[in-house]
Amino acid sequence: MEQLTLTTDMILVLALIGLAVLLFVTEWVRVDLVGIMMMVLTPFLGLVKPAQAFAGLSSNAVVSIIAVMIIGAGLNRTGLVGLAVKPVLKLSHGKAKRVMVLVSATVAGISSIMQNIGAAALFLPAVQRISRNQMIPISRLLMPIGFAAILGGTTTLVGSSPLILLNDLIEPLGLAPFGLFSVTPVGVCLVGAGIIYFLVLGPWVLPQGQTPPAEELCHIHPIEGRHFEAVVPEQLPQSLTAEVMLRRYGVHLVGLVKGGGGEKIMAPDGRSVLYSGDLAALLGKPEGIDLLVRDFGLEVKPRLEVFAGDLSPQLWGAVEAVVAPRSELEGKTLGQVHFVSKFRLNPLAVYRGDTAHEVRLEAMELKSGDSLLMEGPWERFRILAEKGWLIFCTPVREEPPATGKAAVAAVWLAVSLVLIMGFQVSLGQGLLTGALGMLVCRVIPVGEAYQAVDWRTIFLLAGLMPLGMATLNTGTAAWVAQETLRILGHLSPLAVLAVVGLLSTAFTLVVSNVGAVVLLVPIAVELALDAGADPRLAALAVGLATSNSFILPTHQVNALYMGPGRYHSLDFIKAGLPLSLVFLVVMLAVLYLLY
Repeated sequence: MEQLTLTTDMILVLALIGLAVLLFVTEWVRVDLVGIMMMVLTPFLGLVKPAQAFAGLSSNAVVSIIAVMIIGAGLNRTGLVGLAVKPVLKLSHGKAKRVMVLVSATVAGISSIMQNIGAAALFLPAVQRISRNQMIPISRLLMPIGFAAILGGTTTLVGSSPLILLNDLIEPLGLAPFGLFSVTPVGVCLVGAGIIYFLVLGPWVLPQGQTPPAEELCHIHPIEGRHFEAVVPEQLPQSLTAEVMLRRYGVHLVGLVKGGGGEKIMAPDGRSVLYSGDLAALLGKPEGIDLLVRDFGLEVKPRLEVFAGDLSPQLWGAVEAVVAPRSELEGKTLGQVHFVSKFRLNPLAVYRGDTAHEVRLEAMELKSGDSLLMEGPWERFRILAEKGWLIFCTPVREEPPATGKAAVAAVWLAVSLVLIMGFQVSLGQGLLTGALGMLVCRVIPVGEAYQAVDWRTIFLLAGLMPLGMATLNTGTAAWVAQETLRILGHLSPLAVLAVVGLLSTAFTLVVSNVGAVVLLVPIAVELALDAGADPRLAALAVGLATSNSFILPTHQVNALYMGPGRYHSLDFIKAGLPLSLVFLVVMLAVLYLLY
């Protein structure tokens, strides 16, 4: 075979790959911006045609990922996923190992048809509740369950973004596409190996907490006072602000309607000024309200009227939560993170030890273990809970599932699978049909469907695809494969898969799994062809091994569970490094024996 020499175009492609990896590792810019940057630079440098640079936005892989996210949100919204959770938790009987095995297997199954971050987030409140009620250290539960969610993404071709993308990457290479369940034997073995790993080695590789975090840290403080509704008079003796009401009278401004008929603002910030004719919702003790009325002449209504619906127990409530260790709130003030404007919640007090702080909370630097007493809409508390900044001591009212649409959601999921498996339609077309069916039948509102899509992943994927094309078109992939073989010598087919698996595992720790699969598939295929191995298996090894992301908390699921589980990076290394080796051994064995 003719020896390839390094060309200017190859150097440009390698430089772009290096730039992308550098930006992924340093996080100087968001990952989706890195993708858009590659989309813009590759045609400017003449590495791909402009039409190729933007082809990723309409690719089968991008459409498939969008559709999977919408379908997953629809299944979650109707309570179908929740129905699978309840019997699993009941069967576990509160036993730590049984909880771990049953929940891990269920999470893995759900991850096969919806994004693994969604499956992991779905089980987080339930696992936290079990941890508190059964006094099982949460650090012994969350990591195995989170790793199972990642492994579950390897059981079908729609389980993870890299596998969804795989067929689009191998099509230009003239390789036959994979079917929906082509990866299932490997994925099932990987899930089983992961569960067995924690069953056998869990006591040695998992941190052994003493008691659940919430049990250690929570000391529930009641809210003092009740809600009132008041009208600001025409004449005020002096300026009346939310800060003045709180500092002098201990009264919180909960809601505000400007001029009595303007826009309703819930959880206004402390700088809000009240003017003549404004209608205010207040929280305070009756004696504080009486003093406020005496000094400013407010007209207090006998009952809530305009704010009655907003402050109903179904929509509004109070929650106490503790600043978690290594939380993003630690060492910062509520003002610095724009807490009120971002979450539209009212901080009522911060408890540090036996001391209660109620004034100028936005300027108070928070410490691990500080307890925040807040009130606001339940939907905003659910958004805050997803951040993982706080350990919630009081339960957040769950959004009632739209159970009336559960059967409709199940039908459209089945339609998608039948179209893909029975009628051989493309992955994107079949999944988008299911997503469209859910939207038309109002299983999920259109606005909520747009919110369910992780647009950062979409633009990252679409933006990196032209870089993958450039790697192939310029001969860069072939040159890298040639040099790898020159350094390592002749490799057997199994050795090729091992090299590909190790490279993919290393890349996915510092680069997103989407980025890793786009960059490595062309190289892996060329490497396999040069070594006389099966190029489809090499590409599949990349798609699978980019889920081998356990050693560092860089994967979304690991990042989600790190705060609630009170894990350190060393905890992931200790438990994740042996599991990564098990992953590679099992993957190589199954690929070699079955394929």
